[in-house]
Amino acid sequence: MSALALCLLWVLATAARPAPVAPGDGPRPAQYEDLTLLFHGALQLGQALNSVYRATEAQLTEAGRNVGYYSRGLGQLGQRVSQGRNAAQELRTSLLEMQKDEEDLQLEAEATARALGEAAQAQKALGDTVRQLEARLRGVWLGNSHQEFEALKAHADKQSHFLWMLAGHVQRQRQEMAAQQRWLRRIQERLHTAALPA
Repeated sequence: MSALALCLLWVLATAARPAPVAPGDGPRPAQYEDLTLLFHGALQLGQALNSVYRATEAQLTEAGRNVGYYSRGLGQLGQRVSQGRNAAQELRTSLLEMQKDEEDLQLEAEATARALGEAAQAQKALGDTVRQLEARLRGVWLGNSHQEFEALKAHADKQSHFLWMLAGHVQRQRQEMAAQQRWLRRIQERLHTAALPA
C-alpha cells in the first residue's frame, strides 16, 4: 500500500474517532459498522489511487523510453545528413578538379588543332611544289634528280599519312571531351537536385 493511502487512512481514522460525550444532547458516537464502512471505502480509495499511480508511472517510463528512441533516431539522422553534406562537398571538389582538367584538355586540343592546321597548310604547299616539279620534269631524263624527286614525293606522302592520323586523333579527342562534358553536366544536375531543400 502506498504512503498516500496510509496517510489517507490515518486522516479518516482520526476524523472517525468518537468525540468525547458531553452530558446532554451531543453527537452520537460512530457505530462499529460505520467505521468498518469508512475503513473499507478508504482502503478501496487507496487501492484505486495506487493503481492510478502505477499506471501513470508505467506510462511515464514508456514515454521516457520513446523519447530516448526518438533522440537516438534524430542523432543518427543528423549524422547521416552530415555525412551526406560531406560527400556532396567532396563530389563538388572532385567536379571542380575535373572541370579544370577538362579546360586544360580543351586548351591542349585547341593548340593541337592549330598546329594541325598549320601542318596541313605546309603539307598543301609542299604538295603544290611537288606537283609543279613533277609537271616541269615530266618526260625529261632526270638522273639523280629523278631519285630526289621520288624521295621528296615519298616524304610528302608520308607526311600526308601522318597528318591524316593526327587529324583522326584530334577528332577522337574532341569526341571524348564532348562525352566527358555531357557526363560532367549530368553530375552537376544531380548535385543541384540533391542540394535542393526537400
